[in-house]
Amino acid sequence: MSAENTEIPAGGGSLADRISKPDDAKPADTSLTGKEDGASGLAQGSAELEEPDYNVEVKLSDLQADPNNPLFSIKTFEDLGLDERILKGLSTMNFRKPSKVQERALPLLMSNPPKNLVGQSQSGTGKTAAFVLNVLSRLDLSDEMRTQPQALILAPTRELARQIVGVIQIMGQFLDGLTIGTAVPADASARPSKMEAAVVVGTPGTVQDMIKKRVMNPSALKVLVLDEADNMLDQQGLGDQCIRAKAIIPRTVQIVLFSATFPAHVYRYAGKFAPNANEITLQHEELTVEGIKQLYMDCGSDEEKYQNLVQLYGLLTVGSSIIFVRTRHSAAEIERRMVAEGHTVASLTGGVEGSHRDAVIDSFRSGEAKVLITTNVLARGIDVSTVSLVVNYDIPEEYTAGQRTHTPDFQTYLHRIGRTGRFGRIGVAISFVSNRDEWEMLRKIQEHFQCTIDRIDTSDWDEVEEIIKKTIKNTRAQAGFNQGA
Repeated sequence: MSAENTEIPAGGGSLADRISKPDDAKPADTSLTGKEDGASGLAQGSAELEEPDYNVEVKLSDLQADPNNPLFSIKTFEDLGLDERILKGLSTMNFRKPSKVQERALPLLMSNPPKNLVGQSQSGTGKTAAFVLNVLSRLDLSDEMRTQPQALILAPTRELARQIVGVIQIMGQFLDGLTIGTAVPADASARPSKMEAAVVVGTPGTVQDMIKKRVMNPSALKVLVLDEADNMLDQQGLGDQCIRAKAIIPRTVQIVLFSATFPAHVYRYAGKFAPNANEITLQHEELTVEGIKQLYMDCGSDEEKYQNLVQLYGLLTVGSSIIFVRTRHSAAEIERRMVAEGHTVASLTGGVEGSHRDAVIDSFRSGEAKVLITTNVLARGIDVSTVSLVVNYDIPEEYTAGQRTHTPDFQTYLHRIGRTGRFGRIGVAISFVSNRDEWEMLRKIQEHFQCTIDRIDTSDWDEVEEIIKKTIKNTRAQAGFNQGA
């Protein structure tokens, strides 16, 4: 395990083995640049984007907290008294005003003395920018401290960790002496190196391993952030690793948990992980992403699923698209067949070694690869502004002891379709249904989220193309969208 350099060498090893490139493809920019900000792409923070209407509920651990205090809810970033250099970084990202969640979260996050926070907010509402602002505002970047880890941000996947590093790089670009370390699983040939950075972003197991091997010193930590906290606290292995990591850091750290969803049992656990925390929540029924038109295709067999996917290829490349499948084997097989037929696709699963995964996701971000086939490893947190279409090739389902249950995984469905329609943009999610079990799972998803998932008639592909293109072009997908209009 080692600290990963925040710049990935161009070419990324065997990227050519993972992607078939069209003749006119541009070389991938595989370094972490300003394209990965918290809301979406560079200069596309919250400017000129329509934010969904929702209410933010605040529960204060300190009952004496004054809601009439001018900082109870802020309307501008300047209200926070931020360092001018941080404000300049925000301006570079085109964050002109706080989102609704940021209005309430930032005063609570940045209060002194620091208080723990549990924040539940849907994807695309600016929660990454919120916790990064808090982290940057608490750093001591003097000569003797800038190489001491002062903030630790944990994420469930290397892709999300690297994305967060990108946000910190852009937001903190004018802070002299800012050092950022990435602690993710290293390739087998890599050698451990000492972590000397003020901000460390990584995955729980790697961070725990680095602390245990004394290549990372946690004694100066001030802030611990868990992004996609429900996933990490609930997932076997990751939860234990988070607990062990917390046990070996100072008890005085400010603990911040952020996630789009908090199932009841995880919420109770979060209360123990971050005691006496302020809370920010959205009502559960408001978590279905509004701006996403949800559709389904009735497929007669698994082979018909594949043929429908091939028919969709022209639409998949209008912007960028993510195809979610159940297994690594399915991802590899679909990639193999599509590449053999001359289509440009990439696949990314947990079975791919680190540097290869980095190269694939960077190519997807840069637009070199427009269609990405993946498992649930990318269902959470990954933010690529050009994604306009998500395909659930397989309906997400719960597993018990490694066995399929034929029960829908509602939260994974929500996270998957949330990869499109980011921060008020338009998106389309299409689910493939090929048997009674899948149809029943889709029906339960509709009931759970109280939403309508419309059927697409695949007998006329010209009409299918017209429906999807028209939806993407709309300024905002409306609940009453008329397919025939």
